[in-house]
Amino acid sequence: MPAVNTLPCIAGIGLRAPHYREVLQELPRLGWVEVHSENFFGGGAPLRTLLRVREHYPVSLHGVGMGLASGAPLDQAHLSAWRHLCDVVQPAAVSEHLCWNTVSGMVINDLLPFPYTREALSNVASRVEQVQEKLGRQLLVENLSSYLSFAHSEMSEGEFLAELTRRTGCGILFDVENLHVNARNLGVDAEAFIKAIPAEAVKEYHLAGYSIRDGCLVDTHDHPVYPEVWELFELALQHIGPRPTLIEWDSDIPALPVLIGEAAKAQQRLENCHACAE
Repeated sequence: MPAVNTLPCIAGIGLRAPHYREVLQELPRLGWVEVHSENFFGGGAPLRTLLRVREHYPVSLHGVGMGLASGAPLDQAHLSAWRHLCDVVQPAAVSEHLCWNTVSGMVINDLLPFPYTREALSNVASRVEQVQEKLGRQLLVENLSSYLSFAHSEMSEGEFLAELTRRTGCGILFDVENLHVNARNLGVDAEAFIKAIPAEAVKEYHLAGYSIRDGCLVDTHDHPVYPEVWELFELALQHIGPRPTLIEWDSDIPALPVLIGEAAKAQQRLENCHACAE
């Protein structure tokens, strides 16, 4: 049986290089931290730093390069590097995106959408099972922000994720900001998505800020969490319940206290949800 998610049900932050030194020197009160797995595949100083961080905080490894929905065979070198990193770090959770990133032998540095068909479901399920078997851990799969939809999709993303969890036993990393982006850009029914995914499969939330370009919301992770995303988060908490919650900020990274302040807002909502359930 794969190791399962053990993150504490509190708010954490995405830990990026500009804050490594400050975090290790000051050891601020952080619930947990998440890092991008691929940044540590090479070992060396980055990995040594992460292991020092791991001494003080639970760590989640968030992948951005596996391409779970790609048609090409899984990149075994990438998967082996991921397994080695998991063995060394012993993360509290491991996650990846529901996307594709390879074609004709080329790797595309992006998280690309695909049609939600039965054929795609079989492909993704097979790949998720291979990843979980290799890692010896439950994989959390993240819903994607997208800027187009496919006319020949046979189900919604929420329905796709629900069936994927049923077939593979994987978990869901529910990115609330991604859902809001899709609701605004593509007309996705956010509440229907929340009701479609099984609450027990949701193991983590992501919250972030987007940019607005020519009226389109762009998932840039370079702003504070917008009020509309906080509202959607509260709706998710009502239907699904509190889960470990991460503040993502990947561009124009602010001072560490700003990130901690955003995490405090998430923590307050988690505590309010706990209080309502008592």
